[in-house]
Amino acid sequence: MRYPLKDGERIWAEETYAKIQKKLKAECLRVGSKIPYIARNGVYEEDKAETDIIWWTNGFWPGMLWQMYHAMGEEMYADTAREVEEKLDKAFDIYTGLHHDVGFMWLHSAVADYRITGNERSKARGLHAAHLLAGRYNPRGKFIRSWNRDRSGWVIVDSMMNIPLLFWAKEVLGDPRFGFVAEDHADTLMKYTVRTDGSCNHVIVLDPETGELLDTPAGQGYASGSSWSRGQTWAIYGYALAYRHTGKQEYLDTAKKVAHYFIAQTDRTGGIPLVDFRAPKEPVYWDTTAGMCAACGLLEIAEHVPELEKEFYTDAALKLLQAADERYCNWNPDEDSILAMGSGSYATEHDRHVPIIYGDYYLVEAVLRLLDKDILLW
Repeated sequence: MRYPLKDGERIWAEETYAKIQKKLKAECLRVGSKIPYIARNGVYEEDKAETDIIWWTNGFWPGMLWQMYHAMGEEMYADTAREVEEKLDKAFDIYTGLHHDVGFMWLHSAVADYRITGNERSKARGLHAAHLLAGRYNPRGKFIRSWNRDRSGWVIVDSMMNIPLLFWAKEVLGDPRFGFVAEDHADTLMKYTVRTDGSCNHVIVLDPETGELLDTPAGQGYASGSSWSRGQTWAIYGYALAYRHTGKQEYLDTAKKVAHYFIAQTDRTGGIPLVDFRAPKEPVYWDTTAGMCAACGLLEIAEHVPELEKEFYTDAALKLLQAADERYCNWNPDEDSILAMGSGSYATEHDRHVPIIYGDYYLVEAVLRLLDKDILLW
């Protein structure tokens, strides 16, 4: 086993996996190739394939399906995931609505398909997405722009979870250009996004002519200088993955620094993250999705540290997972979504304290990791 689990922890992971199997089989049959996002009253009513095919979360449902296919070998998961993958071709046709989130969209759909089945059409889709992401690179500032419109110098920490698409393209094509772009971008964010105490800016605004730091807006957190919890987790997991793909020690050190800050903050609230660690005490807003993403990042770090350190990161991941399971998981197979109390951002109400698809994805990935049943899709 990759992780030093105690007997009780292994039993919890196995029991949770059994619940996941029952839940996702029912969801796969019920939801099919719809692309879900937020469940309302236990139902995925909206289909992003119809309402917003370029939405950044559209890869997480097929990602869960590929994880289950890899773990269980049941063809219905692969068949359904591939139907979603084919629907995402419409997003390529729109093109101008795509941002840096093409990694989130196609790593877990097309690239997952290619990695698991060798599907050549899926490989082409993944490479198409990788070329789009590399095309957003600013060679003067050494960063990948995140958004479109008039925001040519805006970069968000979420982008660290998209650059694994470039590392994959580098490997598949044998072309180091993709790795250079990814590393330049990671280095720039390491300089301007990660603070000395391990907290992170969500957004940085760079001069597109020079790369000079101009501003650090609030983004999805409370305010400039605050600490949006899911932004911290994008850095934890993103830099741990950057280390996996490059072996650069500074990336692992950065992941650990942000992880230590995150662990300290969530220890104060029983393993459930606040939306922003530096927001006012009232009102209290939670985001369980940050905990699930952090759990995956902590388990990734655990794979790259000496044996004496593994337990620290594994235990921290388990604390987040078990707290979410105890308080906010819905295992009823007749209702859609697993994890409640997710929040998209501090300021928005429509996606506050709701079940969000990526919370489920990271929960599933983390549990499968603990049992050595996962496949790395990043």
